[in-house]
Amino acid sequence: MSDRTGPRTRIPRTATTATAAATVLAATAALLVTAAGADATPEQPDRTGTRSLNASLASAADAYDVPRDVLAAVGYGETHFDGHAGKPSQANGYGVMHLVSNPSRHTLEQAARLTGESVARLRRNTDANIHGGAAVLRAHADKLGLDAGDRDDLGAWYPAVARYSGARGGTARLYADTVYRFLKKGLRATTPDGERVAVSAHGSLRPDRSGVSAAGLGTKSEDFPDAKWVPADGNNFSAGRAEKLDKIVIHVTQGSYAGSISWFQNPEAQVSAHYVVRSSDGEVTQMVRDADTAYHARSANASSLGIEHEGYIDDPSWFTDAMYRSSAALTRHLADAHGIPKDREHIIGHSEAPGNDHTDPGPHWDWDTYMALVKG
Repeated sequence: MSDRTGPRTRIPRTATTATAAATVLAATAALLVTAAGADATPEQPDRTGTRSLNASLASAADAYDVPRDVLAAVGYGETHFDGHAGKPSQANGYGVMHLVSNPSRHTLEQAARLTGESVARLRRNTDANIHGGAAVLRAHADKLGLDAGDRDDLGAWYPAVARYSGARGGTARLYADTVYRFLKKGLRATTPDGERVAVSAHGSLRPDRSGVSAAGLGTKSEDFPDAKWVPADGNNFSAGRAEKLDKIVIHVTQGSYAGSISWFQNPEAQVSAHYVVRSSDGEVTQMVRDADTAYHARSANASSLGIEHEGYIDDPSWFTDAMYRSSAALTRHLADAHGIPKDREHIIGHSEAPGNDHTDPGPHWDWDTYMALVKG
């Protein structure tokens, strides 16, 4: 995960340091929780006993008339079905369905209003969280005018999925396309508890992309031709550099690909990275030009390039061969272009950057394989 150096206060958070937006969240959290009916007591038992994740998906799909496979594909795309014990993502999202509470997006509080569950329970209880995600998806479908017949059509849910992302323009389309790639190809996954979850392949599925903008997705990077160019908000980086570029910093997003891109486009984030790499196929998006200073590694910002990798440091399922190969090709290109030695003194993890307290890319990142690929 990225961070910056500056006068704004930063609050430590699990596996990474929170973004500056956390200060706003800290000041407003009590009001948000109270409004949603939360209390200060420990997590309560499941309302219907202990449910498996498959049972929760089926129950939530039935309760809110959301196709079970759409709900599952969204959850897998967000977290690989891992709720991370109620710990927040980089964008302050929680649970399998990544219900978000930050200054610009409040799906966690929306889910509380729609389901009657407390914010505290939605953060930590997987069954409640999945029902909350289904309720938010259904609310988007209702606003789009999907009737009962439409809701039976998986393709008709595409605009609702795009809205669920909370992203703008082409980034929302990028998010929805990822979900629909899982739906078309199918998926098989195993939860951290060992439960197997499957989504059938819907090979003939035709998503309704009408009304979902693709603006910006066709733009190519000038620094790395194989990357898309989706610029970060100007509040999240600085033009130019104050120091010589001499290192590349490897990060893990603590969130999804499209979600991280959206977060770096949010002026409240005050963090960014030069590049973001997708887990499933190694797609690369550039967000800050090489010549500019992204806010990703504190005191190393001015002298480094930052590459974010989709996923979570405690879940090795995100670190695919496609991701390693694509990222290594990017790192090799950047090292050659900027005269950076291809060794571990100059290609480092976020945890190794001077003055940082982060732990990414974490113990599951295979440095030996990665550096072998970087060196060709």
